[in-house]
Amino acid sequence: MMWIQRLNAVLGSLVVTVGFWLIWGDRSLALALVLALAVAGFLGWRGTTVAEVWAWATALLGLESLAWPVVTMVRIRMQSSEPTEQEMGMMLTAVLFGLFSSIFWLTFSYGIFRWIGRKKEAVQADEPR
Repeated sequence: MMWIQRLNAVLGSLVVTVGFWLIWGDRSLALALVLALAVAGFLGWRGTTVAEVWAWATALLGLESLAWPVVTMVRIRMQSSEPTEQEMGMMLTAVLFGLFSSIFWLTFSYGIFRWIGRKKEAVQADEPR
């Protein structure tokens, strides 16, 4: 059953890497590969169960989504001193969708972590002393 956990860690790292690529689309393939391996290692280390692997993966997605508006604003600011109307629209889109998706993914992650905690408490309560 350990291979199922490792497979989910790899799949979770691919999901997080795709999210990273959506934010930083112009980065090299080597950087994406290093990130995927690092995230897979982290998920394999922190995720002792499949549920924990996906709880951490969704938490990382939430943090990526939260960083998206900031990255977009910094990029636009670095390109010009006064943003154009199109760039202002890009910033608005990044802020709206970034905040919405980060709230969704972080809340989803929190729910998974709480579910895991309740399950562990129930198991501990059922153990004889």
